[in-house]
Amino acid sequence: MANFNKTKRMNIYQSIRVGVASLSCICLLLSCDNQTATVSKQETIASNSTDKSFLSSWSDSSRKELLDWIRSATDSTSPSFIPVVDRIAVFDNDGTLWPEQPVPTQLVFAMEQLREKAKKDPKVLKNPVIKGALEGDMGVLKKSGMKGLFEILEASHTGMSEDSFNVAVRKWIDTAIDPKFNKRYKEVVYAPMVELIDCLKQHQFTVFIVSGGGADFMREWSNEVYGIPSHQVIGSYGEAKFELVNGKPVLSKAPGAIYIDDKVGKPVAIHRFIGKVPVFCGGNSDGDLAMMQYTASSPYRSKIVLLHHTDSLREYAYDVKTLSGHLEKALVEARERKWMIVDMRTDFKNIFSFQNSK
Repeated sequence: MANFNKTKRMNIYQSIRVGVASLSCICLLLSCDNQTATVSKQETIASNSTDKSFLSSWSDSSRKELLDWIRSATDSTSPSFIPVVDRIAVFDNDGTLWPEQPVPTQLVFAMEQLREKAKKDPKVLKNPVIKGALEGDMGVLKKSGMKGLFEILEASHTGMSEDSFNVAVRKWIDTAIDPKFNKRYKEVVYAPMVELIDCLKQHQFTVFIVSGGGADFMREWSNEVYGIPSHQVIGSYGEAKFELVNGKPVLSKAPGAIYIDDKVGKPVAIHRFIGKVPVFCGGNSDGDLAMMQYTASSPYRSKIVLLHHTDSLREYAYDVKTLSGHLEKALVEARERKWMIVDMRTDFKNIFSFQNSK
């Protein structure tokens, strides 16, 4: 009887071992299937780069150049393959994702805020740059450069709580109209560049805005307009003050030093807030040159895209003599280093989504 029970127990143990082994095999197969599905999905995205749904607003030649680079960067069998964790893309904003002429858009917002502020406190008009800008004298502002621009921004924003500033930006961006295009400013964005951002995101790139514009100004609408969340927006910023007001935490804009995220400040900001050298960079001016040079230093095969504003009919034509978007050194270096120069007149089928394609 004892031998029978022992034999029976051994049979049961054997059955359990077989069952566990079978279950392990099933789990392994399912795991392999999931990994295969993930790889297949990535390969499908890469192979579908020839699909007309990608970059439809670009000319055939520029579209091919961009998609060839994306395909090689995301193909695990390619010598130019870039791991997902290192697929960092950075874009300037003003002049790269939306217009910066005749003046940067945030300056329009700031001057509207200053006009309201001057009605209550005329002392702000003692600053000749502010007074000249409000009277329409852009020559004074151009002469003062970035210093004058940030004097206007600081004067218009200082003392506002972050909440009240965000509300003001939100109200303005939802209603303010660009006089040339008779569209809201948030609609006057470059359709080809938004397509490029979407394409990069679909290929598992993490996309950042790195701009000389105010970080807080851009963060309020960047996700809606570009699909870039606020924590992936790097810009210029000033001092802030934290305090408890009636037991409630309040952050307010305060006077003080301003970090200008422009020129050599851009690579520094990328290092501080991203911590990786980008592999893709989009810009349009000498203010972006240092960021382009930094991206070109990547150990991977990077891609640099320089927008050249050449279309006076559908947008603006400018390069050297301009308040914002000065382009001289970057254009020369782009040609020497064979970076991708985008001629907006010939390479963009349509510049804005509300325009008809060529």
